Amino acid sequence: MYLSSVRSAVLPSGKAARPVPATVIGLGVVSLITDMSAEMVTAVLPLYLVYGLGVGYLQLGAIDGLYTGATAVLRLLGGHLADRLRRPKAVALTGYGLSALTKLGFPLAGSSVAALGVVIGVDRAGKGIRTGPRDAMITQATPADALGRAFGVHRALDTAGALLGPLLAFGLLSMLVMDYTAVFAVSFCLAVSAVLVLALFVRAPAVVPAPRPKLSWAPLRDRDLRRVCVFAALLGLFTVGDMFLFVGVQRTTGLPSGVLPLLPLATALIFMVAAAPIGRLADKLGRWKVFLAGHVVLLVGYVLVASSPQGWFAAALVSLAHGVFYASTDGVLMAFAGPLVPEGLRATGLAVVQTAQAVARAAGAVLFGVVANGLGLAPAFGLFALLLAGAIAAGARR
Repeated sequence: MYLSSVRSAVLPSGKAARPVPATVIGLGVVSLITDMSAEMVTAVLPLYLVYGLGVGYLQLGAIDGLYTGATAVLRLLGGHLADRLRRPKAVALTGYGLSALTKLGFPLAGSSVAALGVVIGVDRAGKGIRTGPRDAMITQATPADALGRAFGVHRALDTAGALLGPLLAFGLLSMLVMDYTAVFAVSFCLAVSAVLVLALFVRAPAVVPAPRPKLSWAPLRDRDLRRVCVFAALLGLFTVGDMFLFVGVQRTTGLPSGVLPLLPLATALIFMVAAAPIGRLADKLGRWKVFLAGHVVLLVGYVLVASSPQGWFAAALVSLAHGVFYASTDGVLMAFAGPLVPEGLRATGLAVVQTAQAVARAAGAVLFGVVANGLGLAPAFGLFALLLAGAIAAGARR
């Protein structure tokens, strides 16, 4: 049975709130399960790479960049195919299925950094294929004036999975004495479950008939969308990758290395709690303003890491800033960009924005690795804080 309806909430005043579309809820459940699977792996990767394989900052930067940027080109392909075939759900299913299969590749890669890079690249390619069609389905199913809330609800469910995944991974590693194979096996089972939920229980919104688009840069003919791409990329270039941020927090605050798999939890918890309220706030105050404000909060986190404070409280403050940053930017940017793109090209248009941001973040991760290798972690965060401040000032004049 398809998810087809969700009851309206009733506000304290007695006025019925606009219900969140069932498609959004269904996709949120799929993302919850998928993120449980993905974050089980993500949570243990920094620990495994840095303390298990002993990779340096340059290698970590390259892997972090690959993890961020491998989705880039295939975001465009996934978005275009969704528009071209008028079957966004089928394209999204392909991406989810590809990522699920890669979970079997991690145990086979063993201790080879190169093989791990290939597996990570394929996994992120699956994410790239599915992201544009998924966000296009959310946009198509939701009235324009409620997009911030819809994306916020979706991202909150998505992040619930990101919260549960590291907990599950940490529990398995604790019970099975660092048995990474068990983590990868459970991750695979969860990923397959998400594919089945999407295939059987989520109905794709009706697509308005329109000429089938050719593969082109047509969405970028809109001047406003081009400027969004440019500034999203500029901000992304000076956004430190998650792996580096967690390693930086652990090392600069003096926490034991064993807490690395747990650091994503605080970020995920804040993201989950704040995503929907900040999405509603973005609908009221302006989505671009909230998007920039999220980067200001992240800037504060970088300054904290650069100052090398000690202890759990400092780590909690950085995680708080990190979670608020994601809640203020991830879905909010898509909610802002969606109405700028014609419906027949929406998946492609959103994929263009996501690709610009992903490529920039990948380049930024590699650049940060080079800087950290030369200057050290704390000075590198200080430099990126200055660069991010400049990008925020430029974005405010968009």
